[in-house]
Amino acid sequence: MAKAAFYGRFSSNNQREESIDAQLRAAQEFANKNGYEIVVHYADKAKSGTNSSKRVEFLKMIKDAERGLFQVVIVHKLDRFSRDKYDSALYKRKLKQCGVKLISVTEQLDDSPESVILESVIEGMAEYYSKNLARETMKGLLENGYKCLHNGGKPPLGYDVNQEKKYIINEREAESVRLIFDMYNSGYTQSQMVNELNERGYKTKLGSSFRSNSIQSILSNEKYTGVYIYNRSAKRDAFGKRNSHASKDESEIVKIQGGMPQIISREVFEQAQAVMNSRRKSPGTNKAKENYLLSGLIKCGCCGRHYQGNRRRGKNKPMYVSYRCSYRRVTSSKICDNKEIRKEYIEEYVLSELERKIFNDDSIKYLVEGINKNLQKKNKVNDEKKEVIAKELKEIDIQIGNIVTAIASGFIQEEFKVKMDELKERKAELEFKQAQIKSSEIEQRITEEDVRKLLNNFSGYVITRNIPECKKFIQSFVKSVSIYPGHIEVVFNVSFSLLKTTGKIEVISKIKRYDLYERYSNSFHVRVG
Repeated sequence: MAKAAFYGRFSSNNQREESIDAQLRAAQEFANKNGYEIVVHYADKAKSGTNSSKRVEFLKMIKDAERGLFQVVIVHKLDRFSRDKYDSALYKRKLKQCGVKLISVTEQLDDSPESVILESVIEGMAEYYSKNLARETMKGLLENGYKCLHNGGKPPLGYDVNQEKKYIINEREAESVRLIFDMYNSGYTQSQMVNELNERGYKTKLGSSFRSNSIQSILSNEKYTGVYIYNRSAKRDAFGKRNSHASKDESEIVKIQGGMPQIISREVFEQAQAVMNSRRKSPGTNKAKENYLLSGLIKCGCCGRHYQGNRRRGKNKPMYVSYRCSYRRVTSSKICDNKEIRKEYIEEYVLSELERKIFNDDSIKYLVEGINKNLQKKNKVNDEKKEVIAKELKEIDIQIGNIVTAIASGFIQEEFKVKMDELKERKAELEFKQAQIKSSEIEQRITEEDVRKLLNNFSGYVITRNIPECKKFIQSFVKSVSIYPGHIEVVFNVSFSLLKTTGKIEVISKIKRYDLYERYSNSFHVRVG
């Protein structure tokens, strides 16, 4: 008796899984009548017959045929084998090379010329059905597109889909989208952006941490400006592969202004595209003509947007380098009329204030007091957490003891075992949390000597104006620089991370614009060139 394999498939969620059982039953009856023994079953559930590369069981069957596990493959109908003529011919040839024959229960064909013609007609009709179905499905999807409805898949970060298939804003995710555009337009590198997003606890749409490749697609997505876009991706090629970088002709794309809730303005999006294009023009370098120490930290006190580096020179005039409100720069309007500020003046002020307020002996006592107060607060919170965990652990031990007593008394039930496993698992989780809290605690007090050693490592860079080194640590020591119409406010954030504590204290410096210009106007020579 010849060994045979059964292959079945149902292609969509509209078909039930039982349809494969029906296919197998018909194949088994056929095998019994014709002297075949079905030794192995293969079934692809909810898989299209047009793309064999996605049919795991089908490919497994082809490999097993090469191993000689059977001599015949039985299908209920030929369209279960494949609906693509190219695929059908390719894999039939592979089976034939392995000495394996393909048999259809409902379309019993032989090796006669008439059967060859009939088989071609059957496969042609199957392919026609498949492509016609795809066309009709596309009509429905396009109609959804014209209504600005979600057409399947994961919505972009920042959006959810309601019961009517309409896009709605996910506020938490939208925050991260706005931050991404804001940071990018302010001169952040992608690695800096990734670090900032992950430190703030933001997640991708899949719930994972951000990576550089997650950033790029967001920055290029025009949907965030409120434009609904569908049918942009190019069609698959003859081998079923799609080029994600290729787009269809504009006439085929559904594009509707105002079709989605807006997360960012058109101006912000266009600015990001301009930054992206400028970086592409000088790949691998991304070098500015100026070294802006305060990039990402300096912001407008009026509108809250970041200030950006700006350099300009009129005809026969010296170069003027400054920080300028990004909103004013993009719109070229008076929506935000906060004035720019000379780069040299504000950077020198920040560095000098670092020396004066942070890197000096007089401030160390104050810093030590602030740090130890934060440590006390942190340890108090930890004590409260440990108390809650200890209480729950005690209750779990009591419950475990009760179950043990019940079992010892002869009350043996399956529910006891399930509950015992749950309690043990919870106990392990709590003990792990206990260990984490203990490892994060700092028991000793920080001394003045500890702080002095730490600050000495950085103060030399500030004093010597070592620009690359200043830029490295200024992100850690300066929390923000806010530019107001009448004054500047600098907030220093002193984080003693090297001492393995998250305790932070803030030191603030303020100066009037007029006083800033008075202080430094004679200290710098304006460059020409």
